Amino acid sequence: MSSRIEKLCEAKGLKMTEQRRVIARVLSDSDDHPDVDLVYRRATKADARISIATVYRTVRLFEEASILAKHDFGDGRARYEEAPEEHHDHLIDIRGGRVIEFHNKEIEALQEKIANELGYRLVDHRLELYAVPLDDKDEDRD
Repeated sequence: MSSRIEKLCEAKGLKMTEQRRVIARVLSDSDDHPDVDLVYRRATKADARISIATVYRTVRLFEEASILAKHDFGDGRARYEEAPEEHHDHLIDIRGGRVIEFHNKEIEALQEKIANELGYRLVDHRLELYAVPLDDKDEDRD
């Protein structure tokens, strides 16, 4: 059974080797936002012949085809997710590294209002919130 990313690749006419299929499945099955190293570790569990270079090339190909979205969450690693069908924003736990996707109608409306007040029509945006858990008492580390 093909993954969502495999189907998107096929629809866009990308040549799908077996190794690309494995990488596509790994990315489709990810509920986090993995970097290339994590994709590589997961992919080699399914096919030990996959090289890190193949993962880099494949991820770049998928990104250029607008199948993957690339993020920089301030940790020095490019992280990836399937290009979302619907817009969402991210909250990043800077202590644990967890990335939480969310959508908030009030924030969306406020961004539209700000652009409009400045004489613009908003066509795209990204919102990333960097946070620590409320129960994190070690505020001196910030």
